[in-house]
Amino acid sequence: MKKLTSIQKKIYEIRGQKVLLDYDLAAMYGVETRSLKQAVKRNIERFEGEDFMFELTIEEANFFLRSQIVTLKMPHGKHFKYAPYAFTELGVAMLSSVLRSKTAIEVNRGIMRAFVEFRQLAVSLPTNQEIKEIRDEVQRIKDEMNEILADQNDINESNRTELELINRALAELQVERTKKTRRRIGFIQYDEDGK
Repeated sequence: MKKLTSIQKKIYEIRGQKVLLDYDLAAMYGVETRSLKQAVKRNIERFEGEDFMFELTIEEANFFLRSQIVTLKMPHGKHFKYAPYAFTELGVAMLSSVLRSKTAIEVNRGIMRAFVEFRQLAVSLPTNQEIKEIRDEVQRIKDEMNEILADQNDINESNRTELELINRALAELQVERTKKTRRRIGFIQYDEDGK
C-alpha cells in the first residue's frame, strides 16, 4: 500500500492526461533516465501518439512542473537540460515490452494498479447532477433551520414581552403594598394629652 501511494504521488496531470515522467519511471525501474530514453527512442514506433507518450516543452518542464512540484530536486541544477517524456497509462504499459527486467515488470504492475485506482476514484466522484441534488438538499435544510430560528426568535420575543409585563405587575404590587399604612410594632409613646 505504501509503495502504491508513493507511485500515486508521482502521477501528474499534464495536458489533460494523467502521466508519469521519465525520470520518476527511471528511478522506479532502477535505471538511468538516459537509458530509459534510449530504449524508448530505439522503439519509438511503439510510443507514437500523445495517448502513449509526449515530450514536454522546456517551458512546460521549467514552469508547469515547478508549480506542481514545489520542492522538485534536480540532480544537475535548477532547470531541465532536456525536456522530460511524459508517459500515459498506455505508454507505461508499452514500457514493459521495452524494458524486460524483473524489476520493470514488478514496477509496471504497481504503476498499473495506481492508474486503476485513479480511474476508480474518478468514477466514484459525484456527477454534476448529484452535486446539484446535494446542494439543493443543503439549501432546503438551511431554509428549514432559518424558519425554525425565526420561530424561536418570535417565541423568545413573546416570552420577553410577557416577562416584562409580569415584572411590571410585581413592581406595581410592591409599590401598593409599601403605600398601605402598617400597624406599628413595638413601644408606642403617647404625648401628654394621651394621644
